[in-house]
Amino acid sequence: MKLPIDRFTLLLLGAIVLATVVPVRGDAASVLATTGTLAVALLFFLHGAALSREQVIAGASHWRLHLLITSLTFVFFPLAVLPINALAPTWIPADLGLGFLYLGVLPSAVSSSIAYTAMARGNVPAAICSAAASNVFGMMLTPFLLIVLVSTTSAGGFSVWQALQDIVLQLLAPFAIGHALRPWLGGLLARHEHLTARYDQCVIWLIVYSAFSHSVVSGLWQQLPLTAILLTIGFCLGLLGLLIVVARRVVKLCGLSLEDEAAVVFCGSKKSLASGLPMAKVLFSGHPGFGMIVLPIMCYNQIQVIVGAILAERYRRRIEAAQAAESPCPDSRPVDGSRV
Repeated sequence: MKLPIDRFTLLLLGAIVLATVVPVRGDAASVLATTGTLAVALLFFLHGAALSREQVIAGASHWRLHLLITSLTFVFFPLAVLPINALAPTWIPADLGLGFLYLGVLPSAVSSSIAYTAMARGNVPAAICSAAASNVFGMMLTPFLLIVLVSTTSAGGFSVWQALQDIVLQLLAPFAIGHALRPWLGGLLARHEHLTARYDQCVIWLIVYSAFSHSVVSGLWQQLPLTAILLTIGFCLGLLGLLIVVARRVVKLCGLSLEDEAAVVFCGSKKSLASGLPMAKVLFSGHPGFGMIVLPIMCYNQIQVIVGAILAERYRRRIEAAQAAESPCPDSRPVDGSRV
């Protein structure tokens, strides 16, 4: 199977290389940081205008499935990263430990969760509802949970009240204004959905380049040894494997279908890079270790894309086989007695 390392992933890796070789400095860095702040505000304005209320409330009747996905995303995952953060600063740098705390509290990835559930022939309506709700509530839950984790660990360099203020002004307010203007903008955004997706990618690329430039100037690669990078990859693989195993076990205990299991596995184990980097830009603005903080989510994102593609294919075969076994055989028609 061809590994799904797409063009955008290569562009993100290119941004890191470019920031390492030609980091932006001085006044240019200040201008780039301001541009990034405005771009993130516009990004959430567009998300608010594009998201319909039906996406948030649809499928709410399947409460057990949604409760399970929400618990995996915002309860189990944050608890799972606590032992990793406890390794800082002895085994990994403190900012990298903070990055794993941040990874743990992020919402689920919308597009990839839905896409992989669809590829697997899983419960797509449930995936749409859960992933969308996760991102809407994630704007409030992510900073709150991060504050709770930081306050109960030794992670530092994080201003609670400044973060809350920035979240309200730069994320929640633009999102609410955009959603209020949805009756006038929704149709336009729906017709040009591909442009919105391109804008998302441009904002993420800008954040990555700006963040790693700032971190490189602050001595990122001197502070981040190769062993820490290898540990980051290993921890991300371990977290994803743990979430998948737990999701499958709990689904079986709850007696849900195989289609529901696919939705739970993909929505409950994924973390959103599209939401994570813009929110990190707000939460950790000006932090000298920003590049180290966002390294876990960037690493986890690529691993979840590759593993997700493999899992989706396996689920598709299992679900199609189960559906074929349940459907009646075309030749098993009742025999007409008059023809015997």
